[in-house]
Amino acid sequence: MRISFVTEKQPKSGAVVAGLGEGGKLPAAAKELDKAAGGALSRALSHARSPGKRGDILEVTAPGGLSNSRVLLVGLGKPAELTARNLEDLGGSLAAKLNALGESEATLFGTTFAGGPSAEEAGAHLAFGALLRSYRFDKYRTTEKADAKPSLKKLAIGVEKTAPAKRIYDGLEKVAAGVFTTRDIVSEPANIIYPKSFVQEAKKLEKLGIKLQVLGEKEMKKLGMGALLGVGQGSIRESQLLVLRWDGLAEKAKSKSQGKSPGKAGQPLAIVGKGVTFDTGGISIKPAAGMGDMKWDMGGAGVVLGLMAALAGRKAKVNVIGICGLVENMPDGNAQRPGDIVTSASGQTIEVLNTDAEGRLVLADALWYAQEKFKPKTIVDLATLTGAIMVSLGRSTAGLFSNDDDLSTQLTAAGKEVSEPLWRMPMGEEYDRMIDSDAADMKNIGGRWAGSTTAAQFLQRFVQKGTPWAHLDIAGVTWSEKDQPTVPKGATAFGVRLLDRWIRDNHEGK
Repeated sequence: MRISFVTEKQPKSGAVVAGLGEGGKLPAAAKELDKAAGGALSRALSHARSPGKRGDILEVTAPGGLSNSRVLLVGLGKPAELTARNLEDLGGSLAAKLNALGESEATLFGTTFAGGPSAEEAGAHLAFGALLRSYRFDKYRTTEKADAKPSLKKLAIGVEKTAPAKRIYDGLEKVAAGVFTTRDIVSEPANIIYPKSFVQEAKKLEKLGIKLQVLGEKEMKKLGMGALLGVGQGSIRESQLLVLRWDGLAEKAKSKSQGKSPGKAGQPLAIVGKGVTFDTGGISIKPAAGMGDMKWDMGGAGVVLGLMAALAGRKAKVNVIGICGLVENMPDGNAQRPGDIVTSASGQTIEVLNTDAEGRLVLADALWYAQEKFKPKTIVDLATLTGAIMVSLGRSTAGLFSNDDDLSTQLTAAGKEVSEPLWRMPMGEEYDRMIDSDAADMKNIGGRWAGSTTAAQFLQRFVQKGTPWAHLDIAGVTWSEKDQPTVPKGATAFGVRLLDRWIRDNHEGK
């Protein structure tokens, strides 16, 4: 779908979409359309139950006097209460509606109201929402009928000035590219995406200025990463540790330091992702029903990839390290057994009582490496870690665990702004004791109760003192079973926009 910004008020073809404020008052441009249509729009509004209610769409098909296929009147509610999130949801819903109607082109205008956002700002966010909703993963569909495919090819957004709208949209479009990167890789089947092929996909980001480093099993063994390597030892696919580096502040830090150490200002943020490209559960094998979903158990690593693409694409003024622990958890004759004890890169030992609690083992070594190698000022990890978080929070909210109140507040605020909500979950000494082991320093499960929290307590044992850290359990939000305004059914990329917004609001340029 091609998106453009235009100053044209009355397009001659395709569908026309006009925004209505609460009460159903037509904007100036729509009044001109109504006049040309002999009052057809006003008559339709007079019979509407709640004209102007946010999200409601009134359709007038082929109105006389107009060459357009139809006019859609979409409710915006109270203009002064419109937020970027509202506009993006409206844009996504409109894109879905236009595709359902079989429209190939459409023009949206009439979004300026007293007290509301400017036409340029509103137009950019409407376009962003439509773009996000337009995503499809259909590369393996070879017999799909033409009328089942999206019809909308062109979407024009009417604004007063095109240049500022394009400027706002340009940055949003780069974030969408990151979102699509994540959705693509999370949607791929496990015979296509495994540790080494994930790395090959990541290498495509080098053209954006991202630097890559890859550690294979030999290098990780030298570093003592027995926790991560233990998970992958039953697979024929070699485990990998992928490091992505975006130095958006490198030159600035260098010039300020004048050859000296840049200090805390030069320290990067570290984002660490669980990348289990397929999770059978290992010897503690999962039930067959639903196991195919485990292709997206690398959702955390997928978010890291998409976030780095977004930051590099929009040239974010920040230094960020992205680390992906990439393994495949399979149950062959060499697989890790329940009861095995492994030694992590930190030197701490772990009694593995359940091989399906593998993501925390991967993250343990990845988190330690991030801190030892890069000394980050803040570290955030993402993982499809526990089914327990879905029992607690369902499929719309991710769990947030942290050792830092300020960091938790920042992340929660960012999530609220982009419709990727977080809910902070408890941590504490009582929960930590639940993972003490009689045979090693810790065990990888804590029992039946508080499963998400004991998993987070496990991870915290690999966070060095004084490092602000947050863990996002995204097991319930990585894949959607139904369409949402800006998220089609399938891979969501939950976390890309959240972390991009968190970085923009709290770290960019600092």
